Amino acid sequence: MYLKSIFLFCVTVKKVHFQYQQMFKQLTFFVVGFFLWANTQAQTFSLLDILTGKSELVDHILANQADFEVQLIRGKDQSVSTFTQQLSNDLDRYYYPASTVKLPVAILALEKLNELGIPRLSSNSEMRTEKARSVQKQRITDSTSVNGLPSIAHDIKKVFLFSENDAYNRLFEFLGADYINTKLGEKGIRNSRIIHRVGVSGFSLEENRFLNPIGFYQNDSLLYHQAADYSKFESNFQPSFQQKGKGYLAGGKLVSLPMDFSQKNYIPLVALHGILQRVLFPENFQPSQRFNLTSEDYQLLYNSMATYPSESRNPKVDFPDGYVKFFLYGGNEKEIPKHIRIFNKVGDAYGYLTDVAYIVDLKNNVEFLLSGVIHVNENQIYNDNIYEYEKTGLPFFKAVGEIIYNYELERQKEVIPDLSKFRALFSDY
Repeated sequence: MYLKSIFLFCVTVKKVHFQYQQMFKQLTFFVVGFFLWANTQAQTFSLLDILTGKSELVDHILANQADFEVQLIRGKDQSVSTFTQQLSNDLDRYYYPASTVKLPVAILALEKLNELGIPRLSSNSEMRTEKARSVQKQRITDSTSVNGLPSIAHDIKKVFLFSENDAYNRLFEFLGADYINTKLGEKGIRNSRIIHRVGVSGFSLEENRFLNPIGFYQNDSLLYHQAADYSKFESNFQPSFQQKGKGYLAGGKLVSLPMDFSQKNYIPLVALHGILQRVLFPENFQPSQRFNLTSEDYQLLYNSMATYPSESRNPKVDFPDGYVKFFLYGGNEKEIPKHIRIFNKVGDAYGYLTDVAYIVDLKNNVEFLLSGVIHVNENQIYNDNIYEYEKTGLPFFKAVGEIIYNYELERQKEVIPDLSKFRALFSDY
């Protein structure tokens, strides 16, 4: 409607005498700019409009956004690099990203392999992680792999299939904080602070700087050896509200002080959203903003993200299909229809739930990007494992996913999405 109005306006004005052509140009620029601005403003508020009045829980949480530290970002159609809607009380407010940091680390592990350019070295090469310090852990075998050997490709599968911490830690040790944060910055992904392993004890901030030596092999023949290293990365960005709550448990005892998150991982939700966009639709970004990945890398990532536990054979796992699918399925759906595919990464820790997802319905040509954070810690005590994940957080994600999905299912689309590259991954559709 806007474009038609602009066109009719321009045709009428252009009929005036030559001496008014300069005025015509200036006025046209003004009108086009005004309509684009007006359209942008309308988009900014439409996410709240879509969500309101569909669920009592969602309405309650949106009415108390600050208390729940809610952030939501939605992408529409496949023009996702240029269209987003955001709902947040503070985009620079600290939240703990938990396992969502595994998304950029998995991608960058593939990029580093490509940069090394060593013949026969690939993501499927046997990866032996050695140890150089007492706190470090060695890994020579992997019982979850069909051949019993660890590899970057297998770690990536485990990262997305059931969010294994050890798999992430091995990839982190391969990269280190210097590489991770520098590479993200070069691609325009700012303010990241990925600086430590997850789910392990004994690693202080300083110990997390020390990286294990790693060897890659093919039939016991060494392809590449990476010596033990030390990361010097220091973050210059400090988000707001890094002191959280009124207490935390340490050594089984309550410390009645806010918990300090200033030395923990951080990456803005909008950055995670942008990383997922770059992987799914690299063509929408400038070459300098893309990841250096091969077609085989993309296929590995897509399959790892969107394959369900019931479909996986290597590794074979016993989790419900919805285990790491918060939006639409609330993290516990036993079986998900196979025409629904969710390319995503979730995180949960310290009362924070996060999901960065691209949801695709291959049967009904529905697709949308949706990223979100919610904080559920009523007693404001950390490390006590008393968080309202099941009561509030996961039902919120499930409801928001359902509302947006139903909206997209019924919405009259200006452009029919091309889902062919995703259908090719799942031949039944």
